[in-house]
Amino acid sequence: MQFTHEHREMQKTLRRFIDDHINPHVDEWEAAEMFPAHEVFRELGKLGLLGLTKPEAHGGAGLDYSYSLAMAETLGHIHCGGVPMAIGVQTDMATPALARFGSEELKAQFLAPAIAGEAVACIGVSEPGAGSDVSAIRTHARKDGDDYVISGQKMWITNSLQADWICLLVNTSDGPAHKNKSLVMVPLREGGKPVKGFEVSQKIRKIGMHSSDTGLLHFDEVRVPQRYRIGAEGAGFVYQMQQFQEERLWCAASTLEALNNCIEWTIEWARERQLFGAHLIDQQWVQFKLAELRTEVESLRALTYLACERYVAGEDVTEWATMAKLKAGRLNRLVPDTCLQFWGGMGFTLENRVSRMYRDGRLASIGGGADEVMLGILAKTMGMAKKPR
Repeated sequence: MQFTHEHREMQKTLRRFIDDHINPHVDEWEAAEMFPAHEVFRELGKLGLLGLTKPEAHGGAGLDYSYSLAMAETLGHIHCGGVPMAIGVQTDMATPALARFGSEELKAQFLAPAIAGEAVACIGVSEPGAGSDVSAIRTHARKDGDDYVISGQKMWITNSLQADWICLLVNTSDGPAHKNKSLVMVPLREGGKPVKGFEVSQKIRKIGMHSSDTGLLHFDEVRVPQRYRIGAEGAGFVYQMQQFQEERLWCAASTLEALNNCIEWTIEWARERQLFGAHLIDQQWVQFKLAELRTEVESLRALTYLACERYVAGEDVTEWATMAKLKAGRLNRLVPDTCLQFWGGMGFTLENRVSRMYRDGRLASIGGGADEVMLGILAKTMGMAKKPR
């Protein structure tokens, strides 16, 4: 896959925005454990960056997925993991199913404001008792006339302390676990206040991703019209699995620049660091290790680009996206950990950018499908494990 002039111009626009409006504030937002999502998203919306692959009829640019991948890669220029992840939730996790299967009414009410940056979105899948096993979710929606009445909990929900709406995976019948779920659009706030029956039960504090707000959500008889369902009833599990393809490709692409930055920062440090009468960079083992890490990152790039190319061509890239997500998670652990060791005591300080990557990057092997889930999917696509009936 080759980036065109249009891809590069979009990346330049985003990079300038990051340099001017995000990176100068990252330390402040990390300390506050939240960033002003509405303010940042509104400006990104004005630049046309929140709907690159979304339909033009609702404010998007109508471009193919390679532009989303190019944007995700550039978000790695941000000097933390929390802000890029929050943006990715808006563009590639909470909105793909809505854009693909939602009614025109839902697109006008929920998708258009998200693309414009006028609404903050989140995706509700994981629960206290159902993370890796999506089929085990217990949040349910019972029918009452023309409405759904939703009760249950969702956990680890990014953007949820500021979100205006949530794309919620719920059980809408008592059928088989893979056929009884639907994706339902649920407004969370009206006039700045939570809707009746909804509350953020807890703000979750994390070891990393500090600037990204994360919540435990409680739904107690929250009422929404049944027409707020995305697509067919009972198809939510399938829709969510398709949505995961884009989420996992986004995850892989968003690590590329960040990982290379981590290596470059370490090379600069090693050139200055005096050690036993020489510079740290003069140690051949250090040179070889950093060269090996760079090779691993570029291998991930090749895999991710290939998966994107096939996805744009209309192929099912479940296997390729899964491989890329797995490799990205592993490298987000390996690269910062190895680099941090070269920084010595400085690497163990809170404000060090490599130590921030060490904390933030650990989530990549858990969120969006743990490494073990990725390996389980690959075992099925390779014909080694049984697929669920």
